[in-house]
Amino acid sequence: MISNTIIFQELNGQVVVDNGLCRIIVDLASGLTEFEWNSGSRLSSAYSAARFKEQYVVSTEYSAHKLAVSDTHMIHDDFGTGCRFSVVHSAESLPIMKQTFWLYEEAPHFFVQVELESKSEALETNYLSPLTVNPASGSSAIYLDGEVHELRALLIPFDNDKWVRYQSMAMPNKLESYEVTAIFEPVSRKGLVLGSVTHDTWKTGLQVVGCEGAAVHQLEVYGGAAGEYTRDSLPHGSLIGHTVVSPRIFVGMYEDYRTGLEEYGKANAVIVPPLQWEHGVPFGWNSWSAAGGELDYELYTHTSDFLKSLYDGGFHHQGTVYINFDSFWTNLSQEQLQDAVRHVRDNGQKPGIYWTPFAFWGKDFDGVVEGTDGKYTYRDLLLRDERGHILPELDGGLAIDPTHPGNLMRTEWHLERFVRWGFEYIKLDFLGHGALEGMHFDKGIRTGLQAYNLGMALIKTRLDPKVIGRPFFINLSIAPMFPHQYAHSRRMSCDAFGTLEDTAYMLNSLTYGWWMNGTLFPFNDPDHTVLYKSFNQASTMLSEGRSRLNASLIAGTVLLMGDDFRHEEARTRAGDWLSRPELLTIAKTGKSFVPVEGNTDAGSDHVFYQMTDKNCWIAVFNFNKDETVEKRISIERLGLPGNTTYWLHDLWEETVLQSKGDISVRLKPAESKIFKLVQ
Repeated sequence: MISNTIIFQELNGQVVVDNGLCRIIVDLASGLTEFEWNSGSRLSSAYSAARFKEQYVVSTEYSAHKLAVSDTHMIHDDFGTGCRFSVVHSAESLPIMKQTFWLYEEAPHFFVQVELESKSEALETNYLSPLTVNPASGSSAIYLDGEVHELRALLIPFDNDKWVRYQSMAMPNKLESYEVTAIFEPVSRKGLVLGSVTHDTWKTGLQVVGCEGAAVHQLEVYGGAAGEYTRDSLPHGSLIGHTVVSPRIFVGMYEDYRTGLEEYGKANAVIVPPLQWEHGVPFGWNSWSAAGGELDYELYTHTSDFLKSLYDGGFHHQGTVYINFDSFWTNLSQEQLQDAVRHVRDNGQKPGIYWTPFAFWGKDFDGVVEGTDGKYTYRDLLLRDERGHILPELDGGLAIDPTHPGNLMRTEWHLERFVRWGFEYIKLDFLGHGALEGMHFDKGIRTGLQAYNLGMALIKTRLDPKVIGRPFFINLSIAPMFPHQYAHSRRMSCDAFGTLEDTAYMLNSLTYGWWMNGTLFPFNDPDHTVLYKSFNQASTMLSEGRSRLNASLIAGTVLLMGDDFRHEEARTRAGDWLSRPELLTIAKTGKSFVPVEGNTDAGSDHVFYQMTDKNCWIAVFNFNKDETVEKRISIERLGLPGNTTYWLHDLWEETVLQSKGDISVRLKPAESKIFKLVQ
């Protein structure tokens, strides 16, 4: 007995730890581990693995497997009360492999980590797998209780670059997800959620191999992922030391995989708290989709004046509106820039700026790096491989080494200027360049994520309100999902403009990434919300523009408009749509809606909802631009009693209808609706 609810036993060659919801069973004869849940679900034949000296070694190959008594004890930490225990695998001529488990009271999840230890010589590895499952041929690695009609696994991208999509892939299939995945039955929603909760060193890959009969044949969770999806041209960096530790992995079985993903997000927030924001949801405007490279002083100040006219209609939050420069703010002279900031402040608004800290866009490698007093050129700062070659371009730019002293000086110089000029919001873009694997100036930095953490920590420190004396909102645009603690929001998708296709693309990210809102980041960012047209697209239908706004309202959300309001139609739509209190209230909650279904392949769900104490809010979309469709919303799938009479408030049409049972909604081409369902 180790606590009131956790039972610990070493009996008949097995270590068994049970919290009443989840049971971990380690067989000390074979080195295999079984994970069982009280629902009847299980994960079978698990082990750990490592690569070093061109060897692939698994824990089951070791000759001895013993409980580390000195590492077994009761713990009290931010997760609660639990048990931490380790199993040591040893063999002649092999480094010690130690698996460590954490199991807490009343939790359907646990954590597992593996480390290698050698007292005689330093180890070098770029691959550690805390959890691999590869049962005997014909067996499934994962068993979900109940009848399983279909089994799906999520491909969650490492970042949001190159218009990448989340994918819900039906088994049999083979996929590699990054940092986290869910393997679930879409009808019952029962599922297993696995993911890394430490993001200081490793990029984590999760490989799922399905087989016939809605089963998973192989599962591999490992630190050391590098390739097309992580944007790397080099293998993952190697760690060196007498002890090398893997990422810590969250493993949980849930009646609803959506709950599991939210709990996974919360677990990350316990280990590294998110960057807090207590000044309301950012409302405002961003210049990119309105102007692109043609940004000028007149557009910026005109937008400020126009959005000021919408203040009385409610387009602000806690009195705040941001007017944000995107790329090409350098088109303005220094005098224009300062005058533009003054103009925005005189209108009672806050100015925002844009910067790419880890990407070089120029062609003159010998140009002096700003802020370094002539000490460094950009040739010095560029990230290289082990032969000294500059890494290939990514998105048209070259990667800057975040650890180079010239880049640290450059970062200090830029951020000091932004603060001194009066900006209070920054959009940081193309951050994936800073997480690329390469040979870093700081030789203590061995991996891309270590370098990224160093560079981002400096930005966070220099923009800390305690340092600069005022709040400063930090937004990540194109960026890895993790680490999360350096910003108040992160864009959910790659660029999304104003068309229906853009809306559906962004909502694909919401369908499988809603859970980051309020866990990893205070807000999700659905990108600039184009009501009429962007600089690079034709004008949109009314229904398209409204759907783009609806998608942003439910994203949980940074609500930045993206039109050139010198167009009359853009002003008309904004004047009408951005003065509707109930719609704006949804955005002001800063809380994401949840998808109803998770079986959309690489597409988006059509129905999202949010439950409050009194009401249920429902958003439903028609992604067909040519046809009217009839959408049926299942009351049961919303988790509501079906035999109750409800009042259905259409927030756009401002109508109220009585409803009982499933809801049938007729949507015109590209149309969407938001309802408030009141009992």
